[in-house]
Amino acid sequence: MSPEADAVLAELLPFPEDGSRADGPVAVDATDRLLLDEATPLIAQDPDGVVVIGDRFGALSLGALALGARDVRVHQDAITAEAALSANSARVSEVLWEGRARAAATSPVPPEQAPLGLTSHDKFEPRLLTGARLVLLQLPTSLAELTEIVEHVARYADPAVTLLAGGRVKHMTHAMNDVLGASFAQVSASLARQKSRLLIAREPRSDVEPLTYPVTARLTDREILAAIGSPEGAPAPDAGLTVVAHGAAFAGATLDLGTRFLLAQADRWPEPADVDGRPVAVDLGCGTGILAAVLALRCPRAHVIATDRSAAACASTTATLAANGVRATVVRGDAGDLLPVPDGSADLVLLNPPFHDRAALSTDAAHRMFAAAGKVLRDGGELWTVFNTGLHYRGALQRAVGPTEHMAQNPRFTVTRSLRKALTDESVADR
Repeated sequence: MSPEADAVLAELLPFPEDGSRADGPVAVDATDRLLLDEATPLIAQDPDGVVVIGDRFGALSLGALALGARDVRVHQDAITAEAALSANSARVSEVLWEGRARAAATSPVPPEQAPLGLTSHDKFEPRLLTGARLVLLQLPTSLAELTEIVEHVARYADPAVTLLAGGRVKHMTHAMNDVLGASFAQVSASLARQKSRLLIAREPRSDVEPLTYPVTARLTDREILAAIGSPEGAPAPDAGLTVVAHGAAFAGATLDLGTRFLLAQADRWPEPADVDGRPVAVDLGCGTGILAAVLALRCPRAHVIATDRSAAACASTTATLAANGVRATVVRGDAGDLLPVPDGSADLVLLNPPFHDRAALSTDAAHRMFAAAGKVLRDGGELWTVFNTGLHYRGALQRAVGPTEHMAQNPRFTVTRSLRKALTDESVADR
């Protein structure tokens, strides 16, 4: 890698953190460096047509620019990763330009005067990849997500594209090779370095099947039928819910166990009250939109809002709502920010929080979502949460929202009801 790229990478931070936490994330890992090392001669040979997918904090995108790429197209599923790239881009802008100026001064052939920059695509779509000749990918842990990415690269990138997909060896499987081999004629693996390895794919196949994702399924689980108010007895022929899922969406086009357990309590959810105009109900962390669609079918008068940090989740939810003929506002945001309603206006929030951040166990997102629910709920509004029983979230929910009680529990999951009201002296003392 070049000194210019090393200088840029040295400045990056794992936004929004500063990198000082011993057990926290790192802005640049061994996989980033291995990908950039392999990309260096390819970018020198052809500085155009570079696409980055899955960049965590900006190391791949900004590193590619430092290596001489002219305009890098980027897609990051998580809006938090977009924010990290934006923050780090501003942080290293001066270093990046100084490095490019030094490289130009020593080059026997001065580079063309073309603007440098990043083009961010918030949707994973064909135009992201049109004309791409080098794609850098941080391997996702999900084979479904990898399949959707690889199929798009093979179909929409330049036929001469090289796909460099990197990951930690402990998270890589032979099934990933098979996914790449289904769309590319040449697939090889690099030697491992610092516990990271690359899969290298070339020559997109011409004899490929139609795109696998998004997938669609019709769910007729009794919890769904009961929650949307289907009559008892034999369900009507058209009863149920249609779910649409992109590859990166949690649980795909199925009903995950946590959401199933939360839906089983739907008869005890409050009916959103029409106090000042339309009642407001929020699906916080919407995934494929099952809860949002149920809310829209169950409470047709309500203003239903579905939000998630994942672009794939928001695309899946939008498609799920359309497939069921209902409307809701879909917002891509982190932990409930950017909601199109004022604080203190929601009657009901449903939440099935994540406890993984990619491969790492993390409850940080859940605690941010609890705080968001506490802000958006009106006085007397309710948050219904389902979580793994071993996480013991009740105290955190009580502090962030208000009095919290266990409504249901099985060996794996707990459902709680939190009533929004001002913190009492007792709950403050419990902090």
